[in-house]
This record gives sequence, structure tokens and C-alpha cells, in this order.
Amino acid sequence: MKFTENQHFPEQAWYPKRDMPTKKELLAAQIQHIDIKQHNVVPLVDAMASMAFSSRDTARAASIYDMMLRDTDCGVILCLAGSLISAGLQKVFVDLIRNNMVDAIVSTGANIVDQDFFEALGYRHYIASDQYKYGNEDGVLRELMIDRIYDTFIDEEELRECDATTEKITNSLEHRPYSSREFIRAMGAYLVENGRTPAEGNNDSIILAAYEKDVPIFCPAFSDCSAGFGLVAHQHARQGKPMVSIDSAKDFYELTKLKIENPSTGLLMIGGGVPKNFAQDIVVAAEILGVDAPMHKYAIQITVADSRDGALSGSTLKEASSWGKVDTVWEQMVYSEATLALPLIAGYAFHKEAFAERTGKKWTQVLERAVVNA
Repeated sequence: MKFTENQHFPEQAWYPKRDMPTKKELLAAQIQHIDIKQHNVVPLVDAMASMAFSSRDTARAASIYDMMLRDTDCGVILCLAGSLISAGLQKVFVDLIRNNMVDAIVSTGANIVDQDFFEALGYRHYIASDQYKYGNEDGVLRELMIDRIYDTFIDEEELRECDATTEKITNSLEHRPYSSREFIRAMGAYLVENGRTPAEGNNDSIILAAYEKDVPIFCPAFSDCSAGFGLVAHQHARQGKPMVSIDSAKDFYELTKLKIENPSTGLLMIGGGVPKNFAQDIVVAAEILGVDAPMHKYAIQITVADSRDGALSGSTLKEASSWGKVDTVWEQMVYSEATLALPLIAGYAFHKEAFAERTGKKWTQVLERAVVNA
């Protein structure tokens, strides 16, 4: 069958036209954040230890995280890459922070700003039905100003409010370079000052919990997120005048100082990319500064990437040992999607109360004391 230039293809003509759904109809079912406190997975994970493949790897990773937390000298660094908060993992990370199971966070900007801060402002992510998650209706979504993250939706108009809020925070700061950690702490202060706390009936957030527990958050590629739009708008308005900027070298130096201050460290890495490499590199950076810092004593990575394409996200932890970054005694790769593996690993350590003897290291205070004494 031949078709003229203006004719529709058969697959478009075979089906009756549907009325375009409304934005309200599409943004109806909210993503619900899983609560590891409500699910004791210890018996399940212990049983998985006697299985094979990814089950056994996941169980070993859970036992290493448990061990990492019971080693109270160890500083735990959580690395976040991929769309994790939009997928329903926000509460897991909040619970880790509030129970002293994390001492520092290294993340992509999207997780911290576009997703966590976004929800802290009162906005939500939504479930996308199967007909939308494969990209067949993205033109419709664009008309409605709905952004898609695989099988979740986010309201673009609300996201622009998030952009505007980061610009407002930027404009309120002294005009100088900041580490991303300093800027994110200012975001935490903004949430407190504007009543965005659990006590006020709002959902908790990673930024808020970290602010209150003195857990520093680093986003080494900070401008690659909603905050970047706020910073761009600020710098455009301040052309030729002093302005706020993000100093990525200061990020690296601050995290390296924490490694020097607390030589025993462990990594819990969700995904790979920049956060993974940034956290691993602080061992080498300390050596460059003349400090003989030991490799990360513990390391876990949850990823769906592998090493065949030579990319960083799939490089193994044993490979990192060749660079002098990660010890190979207590390390485990878990080849799994994060929403499956993380609740098991984190829930296992939580319900075994591995954190019972830990106190918060309050690394934010360590860094701010160093600034005062400089």
C-alpha cells in the first residue's frame, strides 16, 4: 500500500482519536516513599545469603553495611546517582541520616534539588501508566507541561517554582564562591525558616535531615540541576558585579579534609558516575596533600552498569583498588536496580540496629570550624 505525503500511516488511522487527558488526571497517583522501618527484612536477607547470583551478593552487601556501621570509627559516605528520590527512596535516605547511618552525602544535583528539595517545597512526583513510560505520548506531556522520568511524572510548572526558589536563595547570599555543601546548607536553612519541617505537617527531606544532623551534602556537578537555572538567572542579573558562584575545587578539598580528619571510611554507592568517582578520589587527594590516608575500608555499589564499555559507573570496586582508592577485603558489587536492592540492604542494617552504638560525626561542624580557624 502506498501513501501520499499528507496521509496518516495505518497505525495512526486504525485507532479512534482519544481526547487529550487533563493534567489533573495524569498527576493523580503520587509516588509513595517506602518506609524501611515498617518492613523487617532480616529473615529474608539472611535466607538470600544461602542462594546464588544477585541474591547472595545483596546479602553480603547488607552484612558489609551492618559491619561498616558497627565500626564506630568509620565515617560512612553515601553516594547517590540516578533518579532515586522520584522513584520512592527519599524516606530510606532520610531514615539513614536521622539514625546516624550516614555521615556525608555525595550526590547528583538532580536528586538533591530537582527531587528532594522539590518535594520539601510541597510538590510531588507521580506514577505514569504503562502507555506513557515508553515515550509514545511525550508530545502530549509536553503540551501539558509534564516532564517524564521513565515511569514517573513531575509538573514542569512546579519545577520552575523550584528554580525560582533557588534563585531567591542565591540572591540572599553574600556574593562570593561557595562549595555546593555551603549552598545546600543554605537551602536547609531556608526550609527551616519557612516552616518546611515534619512538625508542620510537611514531608521530611534529605536536605532538611542533613541540615539538622550536621551531615554535609556535596554535589560536584551542582549546576547540572534545577539550582543551575537559579544560578544562571542570578549571574545574568549580576553581570559585571560581584556574584554567587559554585567552587567545585572547594567541594573536593572539603571532602578530602574529612578523609584526613577521619581516616577510616566506608562507601555506600547507589549508581555510579561523578558521585562515585568523587568520593573514591579523596584517598588520592589526601596523598597529594602529603597525608598517608588509608583506602576506603568498606565499599558497596548498587548498579545496573557493568565494566564492558569501560565506563566509570560499571567499573568494579576491585578495579578501584588498583588506583589505591578501595580496599578489597570488605567490598561488594550488587548488580541490581536500586529500588530493589537498597531497601533490603538498608532495611537489614536498620532492623539489626547496627547503628545503636553510633553517634553522629557532625562533619558539617568539622568543616565550619576549619573555616573559622583558617
